[in-house]
Amino acid sequence: MESNTAGFVLAGGRSSRMGRDKALVHLHGEPLAALAVKNLQTAGLSVSIAGGQPVLAALAPLIADHNPGLGPLSGICAALASTSVRRAVFLPVDLPLLPASLVLYLIHHAKMTEMPVILPSVSGFPQTFPAILDRAVLPVLEKELQSGRRGCFSAFRAAAESLGQPLTVIPVEPLVQCGQISHPLGLPAARWFLNLNTAEDLRRAEDLLQPLVA
Repeated sequence: MESNTAGFVLAGGRSSRMGRDKALVHLHGEPLAALAVKNLQTAGLSVSIAGGQPVLAALAPLIADHNPGLGPLSGICAALASTSVRRAVFLPVDLPLLPASLVLYLIHHAKMTEMPVILPSVSGFPQTFPAILDRAVLPVLEKELQSGRRGCFSAFRAAAESLGQPLTVIPVEPLVQCGQISHPLGLPAARWFLNLNTAEDLRRAEDLLQPLVA
């Protein structure tokens, strides 16, 4: 169990495109929130849920978002303010295809380099999540939120730069090629970052997993 890193599932979104709370939507028989909690637990983390409905307390401790409706950055700030650990891993409920091995590698990289913000990239495109954040970035993230700049990626960049460090982005493909990370079901890395925002996205995820779990 990681002693100085905590995991947080972001579950406070409005889910307007899905038409129902994404955290409670089922993929292969399990709620997306449960899959996200298990993913972080598999990476050896204690897990809490930021901004979810009370029913999610059965999965992990809940952290109240005191600014609901302001997006995931608000949940991130609430989570960082609630913990005393050095680092936090953030994973939204709508990325159920990510493997725990990626989270583990990013945590290891954070420990080795002590960079304040670490993100992955795939196909040359940086991804906003999963994000590894040093708790020292909290004041800058809160300032961004209070200024009306709610985009997580731009806030992460501003936070890293405020500490005199670059935004660290780790390409996924070389790690897969050298066997450092992998998907437990063999899913290609290009599929790991499928966001489940709509019912069609959910069907795509089901179709991707069906031949792998059959």
